Parts: sequence; C-alpha cells; structure tokens
Amino acid sequence: MQAKIKVACVQAAPVFLDLQGTVDKTLALIEEAASQGARLIAFPETWIPGYPWFLWLDAPANYMPLVQRYHENSLVLDSEQARRISEAARQHGIHVVLGYSEREHGSLYIGQWLIDDQGRTLGTRRKLKATHVERVLFGESDGSSLATFDSHLGKLGALCCWEHLQPLSRYAMYAQHEQIHVAAWPSFSLYRRGTAALGPEVNLAASRLYAAEGQCFVLASCAVVTPDMLDLLCATDEQRALLEAGGGHARIFGPDGADLATPLDEHEEGILYATLDPAALIGAKLAADPVGHYARPDVTRLLFNRSAYTPVVECDATTISEILDMAPQEVL
Repeated sequence: MQAKIKVACVQAAPVFLDLQGTVDKTLALIEEAASQGARLIAFPETWIPGYPWFLWLDAPANYMPLVQRYHENSLVLDSEQARRISEAARQHGIHVVLGYSEREHGSLYIGQWLIDDQGRTLGTRRKLKATHVERVLFGESDGSSLATFDSHLGKLGALCCWEHLQPLSRYAMYAQHEQIHVAAWPSFSLYRRGTAALGPEVNLAASRLYAAEGQCFVLASCAVVTPDMLDLLCATDEQRALLEAGGGHARIFGPDGADLATPLDEHEEGILYATLDPAALIGAKLAADPVGHYARPDVTRLLFNRSAYTPVVECDATTISEILDMAPQEVL
C-alpha cells in the first residue's frame, strides 16, 4: 500500500431473493461509489441474493420452498450476471469485494469475490465453516480460503461474519500481512432479545479488534433487513420477535481501531466513505505486530494447512495400482 486511497463500505438491503434485481442494485452502488472517487467498494455477507434468515425462524421442513428459491437466485461464477459485475468494476475503475451465495452445481457456499479495477478476478473464497444453522444450506471450504490477494491498492483480504471470532483463522490472515480487510456481515437484527452474541455491540467489537490486532484497515460492510423482508419471512408474532427490521451497522476502522467514517442509522441505506492512509499502518505495526516483533514462536505457533481439497482426485491406472499395493496402515 503506497498511497492514500478512498474506499466505500455498503450498508444496504439486497433485492431479497432476486438475483437479477440485486445485480442491478450492485451495479448502481458500484457506479455511485466510483463517482465519489472510491477505489474499492465492500459488500455485505451473502449480499446476493440476501442472507437466508429463514434458517433461524422455523423447522427445515417448513422453509424448503424458500430453499428452492434461494438456490435459483444464488450467483454462479462466470455466469452472465457475474460478468455484468466484473464489467462494471472495469467500466468504473473500482475494486469490488462482493459477498454472495455461490451456487456450484447442487451445492451452495458463502462466498466472497475480489475483483480489481480492470474487471479481473483477484481471487475467490468461501466461508471456512458455516455458522450453526447455516450448515443446513451451505457447504464449507478449506485452507485455501484463508488467503490474501495482491493488488495495486495493497494486500487485500476478506472474511465473513463469525469467521472473525475464530482466533486461529484471524492469525492465519495476519501472518499474510493483510493491509485492507473486508469484514462482511449480514445484519444485526436476529435474536436481539435472546443473546448479545448476535448483536451489534459484540460483533462490531470483533471487527474493531481485527483492525487493532492485525494492524490493518477494516471495512465492515453490513446489510439491512426491511419491512418487506419481514412480511415474506415472518408469519407469526413469535417469528417477528426473532427477526427485526434494521440491523445495519456498517463501519470503517483504522489499524488502531479508530472509527474512520460516521455511521448511518441502522435502518438507513447508503455508503460509508473513508480515506485510508498507509502511514497509519506503520505506526500500528511499530506498537505491536503479532506475527513479527511482538510474536513468541518459541512459545506458541500456528499450524496452517492452506491446501485446497476436492472430493474427487483424478489419477492414472499406475497411481491407483500403487495405492492398492500399499499396506492398509499406509493408506490410512
């Protein structure tokens, strides 16, 4: 990161369960941020086609029609809709970090797609472990999703939601010397009366701590729940007590944990802007670099397997024969 840059952090509601509608809104937000001089725009978790709140509101058998709709409106990479987004990044000369439900054949994954200002893919990642009831709908990733990506803005990284509560995953990211981090959140509207763990105070603290602990800039993008979404999802008073409107708490934090942008009201849609100064990174690292001069590898170290895994590995007949000839304990 060599120069000051202006960045944009989205707090908005998707066109819920509408792939085409949310892509259109995505393009409008990209254009708006670029017109304000932003070089990077960050979107919330599962921005396309919206976060599946229904997972938290009812028994699985009762929300299967919504699962069908969710699958149909999830984003396929290299689709016509995806190409529209990458073309918008190129046309407006802005980097994009997009949160989306990724559909790959019959499976869904909580994904983040990093695109540069030429419309090229810097990288894609998937949430390493879906949280709690999310596992009903989404698959999981592997160590290849704990990665940073080089760009001419600096070293970029991204995580979703409660990945920021995984201390070992955080440390794996810090060890790659991340400079600008996108923390994507769905909205802090769920179970407010039941647990602080899902509320804004705790989770904003997680984003702020990530900035101070990793000495990097954090764009904590966040979605908003609208009354229309409640009308679709909540059929009973009990469900309306579990999910409320609003919940937008987007923030931009500096590497010392300071707020760099004035927050919006939790019901308000808009974009937060801030200018990131690389000089702030130097001061923060000088105080405490957890993977450098402030580390004690003689006492504690992290084992990090960054390999990608697939359920099928193609091999030739010779390799298969060698495997079959191995002793059972060797195969294991």
